[in-house]
Amino acid sequence: MSPKPLIIGHRGASAIAPENTLAAFHRALDSRADGIEFDVRLTRDAVPVVIHDDNLKRTGSRPDKVAELSYEEIHEVDVGSWFNQTHPSNNSDFSGERIPSLEEVLKLFESNHAILYLEMKSDPLQREQLAQACCDHLNRSPVKNRVVVECFDLLSIAAVKAIDPSIRTAALFEPHLLTTPLLTSGRRLVEQALTVEAEEIALHHRLASKGVVATAKTAGLKVVVWTVDRSDWIHRATSMGVSALITNDPGMMVQQRQSFLSTQNSF
Repeated sequence: MSPKPLIIGHRGASAIAPENTLAAFHRALDSRADGIEFDVRLTRDAVPVVIHDDNLKRTGSRPDKVAELSYEEIHEVDVGSWFNQTHPSNNSDFSGERIPSLEEVLKLFESNHAILYLEMKSDPLQREQLAQACCDHLNRSPVKNRVVVECFDLLSIAAVKAIDPSIRTAALFEPHLLTTPLLTSGRRLVEQALTVEAEEIALHHRLASKGVVATAKTAGLKVVVWTVDRSDWIHRATSMGVSALITNDPGMMVQQRQSFLSTQNSF
């Protein structure tokens, strides 16, 4: 079993490869990350695909929205060249990287033991459809028990639980989506997570105070913190009992965790 905190690659190893691509996921695995986090949306023909934004402007250099394209159309989009342009010092050429389907990603992880944090990017109009599509794919996959489904839209988490209570879920929280009382109350955050029967709570690092983490753990929730790329988070997470850190640079954080643990064991 990997030491805590677990190191999870944010959209794969997105510091060194184009986010949410098979290349980024392979590099996360190569860096000995304990798992990856990735985003899922539906195409026009209701195929779940792995992409963060609701459009292709940033990573595909075209104006189309994901929901307006079929899977066949979206799978032809180059989502690697933008990374070459924004990271000119990178020695790898990612031209031709494609937007993978959820099925492709799950298939990739059949040959390892990594953990997968699947973030549903849902809106009220697609909430039930996306939840059903994700559940269907998970129930056809041998990696189901290693997947945690997470979402900011807590009604989507409730939808997943209504379809399949055995699927592990995490309630996502970040500051700009919260009202002022929630920002100051770990109890309120935990109550919301428990209301939708989540097993984990995924906190933006600005929300991950000792008090909030302690409240969540007392309630039986595992705590995940995102997105952190500084090595001091290894010590902070260990001291607070955080289960996992989501990072853009899993290779660096794995190395820092090993250095920290070696130092601790020398005492």
